[in-house]
Amino acid sequence: MTTSNMFEFIIFGIIISILGIIGLVLIGKKKKIGHLTKSLDMVLFSIRLPKHDKKEDGEKQDIKSVIGAMEQIYSNFLYLQKPKLIEKFQSGSSRIALEIASELGGKDISFYIAVPTYMEVSLEKYIQGVYPGANVEKIPQDYTIFEPNGNISGCYLKQKKSFYFPLNTYKNMDSDPLSVITNSLSKIYDEEGAAIQIILKPSKLDIEEKGVNLISELNQGKNIKSALASVETSNPTKIMDSFSHGISETISPPKKQDIPEKPKEKIIDQLSIDAIKTKTEKPVLEANIRLITCAPNTERADEILQSLESGFSQFFSNFNAFEMIRIKARHLKRFIYEFSFRNFNNLQKNILNIEELTSIYHFALPHIESPHIQWAKTKETALPSELPEKGLNLIGKAEFRNEEKNVFFASEDDRRRHFYIIGQTGTGKSSLLREMIRQDIEQGRGVAVIDPHGDLINDTLVNIPKNRIEDIVLFEPSDMEHPCGLNMLEWDSPEQKDFAVSEMIAIFSKLFPPEIVGPMFEHYMRNAMLALMADKKNPGTLVEIPRIFTDKEFMEDCLEKVTDPLVRQFWVKEWSQTTGESRSDMLGYVVSKVGRFIENEMMRNIIGQTHSGFNLEKIMNEGKIFLANLSKGQTGELNSSLLGLILVSKMQLAAMRRGVIPEAQRKDFYLYIDEFQNFTTDTIATILSEARKYRLNLILAHQFMPQLTDEIRDAVIGNVGTIGSFRIGAVDAEFLEKQFEPEFSKHDLVNLDNFEYIAKMMVKNKVSSPFKMKTIQPEEGNSAIVEPIKKISKLKYSKSRAVVEKEIAQRTKF
Repeated sequence: MTTSNMFEFIIFGIIISILGIIGLVLIGKKKKIGHLTKSLDMVLFSIRLPKHDKKEDGEKQDIKSVIGAMEQIYSNFLYLQKPKLIEKFQSGSSRIALEIASELGGKDISFYIAVPTYMEVSLEKYIQGVYPGANVEKIPQDYTIFEPNGNISGCYLKQKKSFYFPLNTYKNMDSDPLSVITNSLSKIYDEEGAAIQIILKPSKLDIEEKGVNLISELNQGKNIKSALASVETSNPTKIMDSFSHGISETISPPKKQDIPEKPKEKIIDQLSIDAIKTKTEKPVLEANIRLITCAPNTERADEILQSLESGFSQFFSNFNAFEMIRIKARHLKRFIYEFSFRNFNNLQKNILNIEELTSIYHFALPHIESPHIQWAKTKETALPSELPEKGLNLIGKAEFRNEEKNVFFASEDDRRRHFYIIGQTGTGKSSLLREMIRQDIEQGRGVAVIDPHGDLINDTLVNIPKNRIEDIVLFEPSDMEHPCGLNMLEWDSPEQKDFAVSEMIAIFSKLFPPEIVGPMFEHYMRNAMLALMADKKNPGTLVEIPRIFTDKEFMEDCLEKVTDPLVRQFWVKEWSQTTGESRSDMLGYVVSKVGRFIENEMMRNIIGQTHSGFNLEKIMNEGKIFLANLSKGQTGELNSSLLGLILVSKMQLAAMRRGVIPEAQRKDFYLYIDEFQNFTTDTIATILSEARKYRLNLILAHQFMPQLTDEIRDAVIGNVGTIGSFRIGAVDAEFLEKQFEPEFSKHDLVNLDNFEYIAKMMVKNKVSSPFKMKTIQPEEGNSAIVEPIKKISKLKYSKSRAVVEKEIAQRTKF
């Protein structure tokens, strides 16, 4: 070869080498980008199980069998979607990430699983198939354990001996191994973070076949080292791993044939054989196990890491264990990158069977007592299949297994069975009521709202459609300049008169302690009211009750209209003959109960008007909107209760009057009562049982059970068709658990988040199974229309203060 040709050959070689280097660099970059793409194409889920299980109150579950259920989930990861050869080279195999983290800025210990996007739907089914009450929540933004100025320590775990030999597992332990790990995580501070990460991918190794071969070698009398060498030379996984990482091994030239020794006696290591059988009888996955910590200084980060490492010493067995390989400072950046992007590193690979993996990572189960674990507050249950796709009122959105469904009342007939709502203050009851009222009004239905706070009325007024402004009847006692009359002593039929008297007695019995409202009070009050009600066209009022006892002339005028001989006898004989101290005592005994109301100027101008400013029967029959703002802060608690009790009683009277209308022509009317315990007597049982046929449909809300008498509580629970429970206290949960089991327990009822509630609905005249849903966001409305609506209503249904006071003064001779 000439010098010229030699020079050209060298130049050509250099060019080829440069191109080769460039190619390798480009391939490396493309591979790195491919791995990053694979990492970003993963979905992160938070997994939380309920802390309490219904079974714990009865049978005691075997802890090992509960832990072992996790093996079923690992079995689903054995056959991940296989990438094409070029894709695999560029971006690696599909992988799963299992993580336990104590995030920076808080002590909560959370459990996560990251899966490829194509597994997003199936993962939830895998988990809830094994743990039906699990909360599997998709996390849109990844968590972090890192702080910008924090110091980081990390390590990865490797099996000390061959993967054919098992680690110690939960089956051989007295307690749950996860408890030790979570206890270590629970001891870090707010400015610190730590995580355990397990990256899994399917293994190509047929460990069962290799295990049989290895046991065969051992049965031939070979020692462990020789048997492993014989089996591993044919292990394609090991060869490929070495190739992919550029691990070159020096192949020694063949040695001269040694002179064969005399055969030794075969010694079979039975313990090792049994151990290998234990490991190889279950399928395996390839795993990276990483521990990483962050703290304000390196010493503290190392201390946390050491505590985590010690938690893995419990997996030491007589045949295998983990060794902790600390990451040196110069490799830490790469380690953090692989942790953050959940990359699989073949150099950190372990081969673990699903029993070993279950021992290292399973979800937090109820028997674990480590503090700060994030539990599912309530169980997740399937939605009843009978829920309608559309209906009268949208009352919430239910979600199960990433499927969201609107929840409706199916029909008017279902709503006629009434709706009972209970929940602590601030949990979302008002939002539910507000939106139901808005929908009823918008759809043209007749509605009444009795509100002891005032907010619900204001929220309703801002959402009144223009076409329904004329339908508003506003009763607002706190507006003293425009008092609207409310007279309980009005009546149209003898039955109504008797009901009104009985209800007024029941109302006073509710307002005052039983020891100061007895038979004598009832006797005197009954006769006073019956005398005042004798003139049907011009009935008396509660304001005139003291006068009938003290003004003989007025009493005689009233008696001229009385036709009932027993009432006449009371006033002519009994009261007239009561003199002296007895008369004074009885007068004070009766009048004192009424006096506190008629001595109040606001109340006197309302209950002192002969005729009510509105006709509730007409409001119901014409489908109008009646709004009673009985704000306790502005009206007074006792005054608010009296007015509300009268309104509910008159509503019941008006409903019963609809008996003269053919049933098919009765319009449904919806009565909403917030804090209803303040406005109902024991006759609520009658309303609940009979109002359905009169088309008076009740929506009753309050905060806790002790607010109700036993009679009212039993009447409500026994008669309502739909029950909704927001978060309640422990005492109420004990009682209501029976309404929602077995799907939900008392622990679920006390752990609901705000705006969540558990419901058991009437659907097409059948009671559904209980399920959980969230309230929908109420519409804000237009506050500018409130004052004009109020003015229009008060012009129509109220009188000026001066006119009312003049009328009362003339009639009562005040």
